[in-house]
Amino acid sequence: MAAQAQESTSVFNFLSLPNSAHATALGGRNISLIEDDASLTFQNPALLSSVSNNTLSLDFLTYMKGSNAGGASFARVAGERGTWGVNAQFVSYGSMTETLETGEIIGEMSALDFALSGLYCYNLSERWAAGAGFKLIYSKYASYSSFAMAADLGLNYYDEGHDFSFSVVASNLGGQIKAFGETHERLPYDLQLGFTKRIAHAPLRVSLTMVDVNRWSSKYYYSGDETPSFGRKLMNHFNVGLDIVPVQMIYVAVGYNFRRAYEMKAAGSSHAAGLTLGAGLNIKKIKLGVAYAKYHVSVPSLSVSIAYSL
Repeated sequence: MAAQAQESTSVFNFLSLPNSAHATALGGRNISLIEDDASLTFQNPALLSSVSNNTLSLDFLTYMKGSNAGGASFARVAGERGTWGVNAQFVSYGSMTETLETGEIIGEMSALDFALSGLYCYNLSERWAAGAGFKLIYSKYASYSSFAMAADLGLNYYDEGHDFSFSVVASNLGGQIKAFGETHERLPYDLQLGFTKRIAHAPLRVSLTMVDVNRWSSKYYYSGDETPSFGRKLMNHFNVGLDIVPVQMIYVAVGYNFRRAYEMKAAGSSHAAGLTLGAGLNIKKIKLGVAYAKYHVSVPSLSVSIAYSL
């Protein structure tokens, strides 16, 4: 029951979906954006250091046809330097017809992915913050189920004077406790690097995130007889994003995910593949965000986030 794809044979790949409309708009991966946004901690627990006390965030994503995904985050300041948080995320694939090998219909089955995380972040100094998250992961597909435990580790450097942020994240460090069958499969471990920088004297903020630093096999990027160039293999590791912030309470974002564009093109859907768009509004204690992305050839996805500081 592993999630089979051109790029991976790991399980629990739903953990790679963004649970933030802002991150979705910036290409889907962003580990360095300094915002008062609890949902960004799904991608980097060290970003808890920039979240206001008692902030609750809810996120929803329209996924493949008949499927929905969502999440919730809560952050609370603990002392002068610490912040703890709780994250929950799910993907519901709806119900499907269940058949025997002969084609006989015997009923319906459902599929669900779920993860619950506890996080803690500590400000090591004025500019450095370290965070860690421990999560319990559960998936059930018809009569098959699996359970796993994993950890995320993050480190962030933020220079407020130059509005520059740099992060390193190691996510999904762990393994299955209960496998779907007799064979235990690996989790989608991912080592990431990223930075975000505001352009001087302009309402622009640029983000660059490098994913899968731990994975460089050519089989990860192509199938068949194609021989990828070094440039193609390198570009598929990057997400780029641009924020336009005309005033503090509004942002408009655009991003590009090189790997997703390559995969969608290979699957015969090059229209807007890899492109992401979004916008957000901050009104006192309430923050709203919406974003567009395409994760599957069959349908585009819409991401919505709402946060409230209690």
